[in-house]
Amino acid sequence: MRTTLRRIGADIRRLRHIDAYVISAIAICLAILSVIGELVPEQVRWAGVFAGLSLLVYRTTLPEEVRASAKAPVGDRRDLETLRVSERLRTARTLWMYAPSAVNFLTQERCDVLRSGILARSDGEVRFVVLDPEATAALELAGRQLDESVEFPVHRLGPSLESSLQRLETMASWNNVAGTMEYRLLDYNPGLSLMFIDPHSPDGLAVVEIHGCHGESTSSRMHLRLTPMDNPHWFQRWIAQFEYLWTRARPPSSAS
Repeated sequence: MRTTLRRIGADIRRLRHIDAYVISAIAICLAILSVIGELVPEQVRWAGVFAGLSLLVYRTTLPEEVRASAKAPVGDRRDLETLRVSERLRTARTLWMYAPSAVNFLTQERCDVLRSGILARSDGEVRFVVLDPEATAALELAGRQLDESVEFPVHRLGPSLESSLQRLETMASWNNVAGTMEYRLLDYNPGLSLMFIDPHSPDGLAVVEIHGCHGESTSSRMHLRLTPMDNPHWFQRWIAQFEYLWTRARPPSSAS
């Protein structure tokens, strides 16, 4: 019961399935009032019944891909738009990320959202792990996997990493923010990217993107979406993976 209530609360905070919850709440209220007495006119009770039926019929008309996207924890980068990441970051308290360069995430808009959202809170925490520019062998291998195996690349790892490091260094130097912003450098690419939003919260989110060995573009890469309510074991498993990467990576000021 407690898990169900947490799930409903998380859905409402994210404005998901609001229509279903409103109709369900009305139906429950009408049912209770009908049991304890003739407090609800018959036409009102029928209106509640027809509203519920209308919602069920409407959902059957949704395209299959829309219904599948709402349920499935698997998709490509285009499906990430349904997660409204920037909106979630405005109210989040923690962001953890590993990506070879993180260039696709570190846009001007996202950096502004981090500054005005997580980093504006005294308990806010932002952690990034990217590849170590001094790990030449790791960069060469990662470049083969991320650049040469993509049919239509739009970024190259070397310049992307250089650009991201400049932005991360600038963000880490912000003195007028309440939260903490850190980044570290990893000497190998584990073949995936990780993003956590509020990993220790009941409505936290983890996104695991698999790089693979060949693809049309970076947008076509498969990712997994995990929550602590739906996948508690694997959610904690990937938290441990990120914490291992964070411990293994070096601070940017240290010698490699």
